Amino acid sequence: MRPLWQRRLQRRVSPAVVERAISWGNRAQWPGSHWYVIKDARWSAALICTIASTALVTLSAPAHADPPKLRYHQRGVAITQLQQALDKRGFLWGRPNGVYDQRTRYAVWAFQKSRGMRPRTPVGPAVLRALHTPRRREAPPKSLRTGALVDLGRQLLTVYRDYRPVLTVHVSTGAGVEYCHDGRCRVAVTPVGDYRIFSRVAGVSTGPLGSMYNTLYFNGGIALHGSLAVPRHPASHGCVRMPLRAADRVFALLHEGDPVHVRARV
Repeated sequence: MRPLWQRRLQRRVSPAVVERAISWGNRAQWPGSHWYVIKDARWSAALICTIASTALVTLSAPAHADPPKLRYHQRGVAITQLQQALDKRGFLWGRPNGVYDQRTRYAVWAFQKSRGMRPRTPVGPAVLRALHTPRRREAPPKSLRTGALVDLGRQLLTVYRDYRPVLTVHVSTGAGVEYCHDGRCRVAVTPVGDYRIFSRVAGVSTGPLGSMYNTLYFNGGIALHGSLAVPRHPASHGCVRMPLRAADRVFALLHEGDPVHVRARV
């Protein structure tokens, strides 16, 4: 049989016991109102080693583990909750369906960019915390009672109704590179300025530089329109591209005469 001091050592030492041992010097009060006198040098040394080992284990253990990231094509209650939070803040169009689909990915990108985050598809704890943290928005221009605000810096389009943002969409604007068409070369830019929608074309239309969907012209041949290609960087010839399903919602919200403000950064 092991010596008594070794059997006592096998008991778990709690921080409260250690506090008492230090304060009393030569005795410790253990749970259960039992008293043990520390007389054996071997027992005292073993107690110190046990305390140190317990402290190291406690410090090395994580306080709590973060939940796994939500990923593209994932399904479930967690995705529904994500979609509900995005919808509440005006980044999701359509009803939550519990599937991390393409529209949810675009909504996640838009939200991340609105908070100064780099747009990424996996949704981790930082994004989820930000979704549930209110943030005060800058007041829109007075002319934007109903209209659109294009933020070139963040690559976002926000639609306002009665001075309130009702939808924020991920977009792709002028790429800033030179392109040539019909013997003429230009730089692909989306000009900063204040404009108004002067023409609406529902459905698919084809222009000299490609196809567009639910087109809202606001500056010559430059328009807000739906597109199949809406990357996470400026890539257009000057138009403001948005996802196709988002274009349905934007087209329903904006009409001829509504203002479109294009800003370098909001």
